[in-house]
Amino acid sequence: MPLAWTTPNVVALQLPSMRLRAFSRGNAGQPVLVCAPYALHGALVTDFAPGHSLVGALQRDGMNRIYITDWRSATLEMRHLSIDNYLAELNVAIDEIGAPVDLVGLCQGGWLSLVYAVRFPGKVRRLVLAGAPVDVSTPSELSKMVAALPQAAFEQMVQQGEGIVSGEHMLQFWNPPFSQHDVEAVLQRNLRDGSDEARMLLDRFKRWDRETLDLPGAYYLEVTGRVFRENQIAEGRFVALGRRIDPAEVRVPVFLLAGENDIVVPPDQAFATARLLGTPPAWLERASEPCGHLGLFMGRRALRHSWRRIARWLQADIGDVTGTRISA
Repeated sequence: MPLAWTTPNVVALQLPSMRLRAFSRGNAGQPVLVCAPYALHGALVTDFAPGHSLVGALQRDGMNRIYITDWRSATLEMRHLSIDNYLAELNVAIDEIGAPVDLVGLCQGGWLSLVYAVRFPGKVRRLVLAGAPVDVSTPSELSKMVAALPQAAFEQMVQQGEGIVSGEHMLQFWNPPFSQHDVEAVLQRNLRDGSDEARMLLDRFKRWDRETLDLPGAYYLEVTGRVFRENQIAEGRFVALGRRIDPAEVRVPVFLLAGENDIVVPPDQAFATARLLGTPPAWLERASEPCGHLGLFMGRRALRHSWRRIARWLQADIGDVTGTRISA
């Protein structure tokens, strides 16, 4: 049985690629859509447990209309879905919410959010990219692993799954098992006191880690090829829904968040996105947390510190270069 969500929510929209989950407390306020990663693990990374929930952190800091892209695990019928399919359904979800939204992209949800913001100008008010790989010319352990494998290896993985890439297979290939020390580092707390809460968190994390997502083969080959091997987004060569994507066309306020010990998307890579954007310097914010990749989204300290700053930034008035204001 899948793990239950921590924060009460409803499924606002069901699409072939996702369930759009609404964590809303009334209809007032600016909508925030968190674009969860579509890679290996599900969207519960955004709402893992009490005290380790990004949704809960944003709610505590005054955000009342929060939505999550709960991506579906791929079935054989989904094997031909491409990046364009996911962008198109992200667009349907945003139209359902009501544009413009504040778009928060986590990890691989970050490059997807950036591409969306360029492809659909006017539908994103502010953009947050947390641990997001965009310019992989600045290397990471992930980008180096992808570059080291021949294209035939990725194609074989797709063929073995009859067009589907197994999440369980990817977990064995990409991720070593988590030790208790690893889980403590992710959650940023001591779990050795033998308490019921510590046992619950350790058990829940192990179950969360085992609940993997299968990916459509077409999507997987595009991501590993176009995004990671060829660096098309950063080089302005990525084509999304028939239009070339130039990150310099992003001129909305942007917040970049990085983990100081992140080997998946190290700070240099996370912050390299800034030089690609057309966002005025006054509208560009950066922050880093002393943690690894998952700690950015699930860590108690990160949620209390940088995400509180992000929540306040999303609700603040921001002056532009002409002296006018962009209000919350």
